[in-house]
Amino acid sequence: MARRTPTPPQRNLVAALDVGSSKVCALIAEPDEDGKLKILGTGQRESRGVKRGFIADMEKSEIAIREAVEQAERIAATQVDQVFVGFSAGGLVSNVAGVEVAIGGRRITAEDIDALLDAGRESIDPEGRTILHAIPALYTIDGVEGVKQPRGLHADKIAVDIHVIGADPPPVKNLDLCVRSAHLGVEAIVASPVAAGKACLSDEERELGVALVELGGGVTNVSVFAGGMLVGLRSLSIGGSDITDDIAAAFGTRRAEAERIKCFYGSAMTSPRDNHDMIELAPIAGGQEGIESARITRAQLVAVVRQRLEHLTALIEGALKELGFAGPFGRQVVLTGGGAELKGIADYAQGVLGRAVRVGRPAMPGLPEAHAGPAFSTLAGLALFAASDEGDLRSGFAVSGGEGRGSGGWLGRLIAAFRTQY
Repeated sequence: MARRTPTPPQRNLVAALDVGSSKVCALIAEPDEDGKLKILGTGQRESRGVKRGFIADMEKSEIAIREAVEQAERIAATQVDQVFVGFSAGGLVSNVAGVEVAIGGRRITAEDIDALLDAGRESIDPEGRTILHAIPALYTIDGVEGVKQPRGLHADKIAVDIHVIGADPPPVKNLDLCVRSAHLGVEAIVASPVAAGKACLSDEERELGVALVELGGGVTNVSVFAGGMLVGLRSLSIGGSDITDDIAAAFGTRRAEAERIKCFYGSAMTSPRDNHDMIELAPIAGGQEGIESARITRAQLVAVVRQRLEHLTALIEGALKELGFAGPFGRQVVLTGGGAELKGIADYAQGVLGRAVRVGRPAMPGLPEAHAGPAFSTLAGLALFAASDEGDLRSGFAVSGGEGRGSGGWLGRLIAAFRTQY
């Protein structure tokens, strides 16, 4: 009698996909018995089809997504079919919806909480937007706020605040369709501030009040946390790529060369040696006879960087004022995203904003060194969000109802790659 090969146990994998303006990156992890994530593989590709966080070229974005996920799969020696996707484009709106029900003085049961959350779900008005998140925050019992677990307590009334984040439907649908076209199922589309906050902010910071500023390639998201939840956000159509473009235009060089010197020599703070340090950069028409490499001082480079930063920090300050981030409540700012890797950015922002500023990095053990910086906060946060039980009520507010879903998982992507090449 032939011996039967045992079926391998199903692995509980977590897959995250961050589709940004400058890069597309993927991460595959596996929760251990304690709930901590073990990083199995990561992948990254240059983003060529995303502008200011919006999908601008479906085909180029699809290829970058497929290649980033396949790279992570090769390193992890496994395949994934479902991903949690980050959404960083503008148009995000944050509100807090409250709902209250009468209990009559008896003990609160699980059924009472379910009924309260059902009432909360019914009370949410999308207002024509796609609901990305509807997360119950803290409960209130007979006027006592900040109750995390009300079950088993006696009360006359119980209320809950539900944190709702919505977005304009077209950009969300385009992102959803692009990922599915790469033959990946979309488990959920997660707002970038929610993911980055989960990776970079401590529970105490979210309770006391903190502003998280994500300096992305094409978009800067300013979000405010208080009472343990995100209470407001603003999106600014400006990012690190604008500094790169300023350098390229000011010194007549290619964008790739401008990005290189920004990363290696750029700084938000001036230094006495800046006038003496010389930087050699290739011209746009490099390689042609008679055209020599240009030389600039570091002081010239820093001057261009700071000019754009002055404009950016003024917009950030305006966004913080609109969000009511002031007084004792508005003392702490955390910078993250690729732009936060600029040398001296925290000291510069602290001087301009007049608040304590630090650079936020993902608090996830096991991340590869190349993906442990602030530029990968959203990616790490997506994995943490996927592995946690947020109790999200977003079901019923589907993005696309499965329309355009890619089929075949990793096999479908293999076929698609073959067709692309041949």
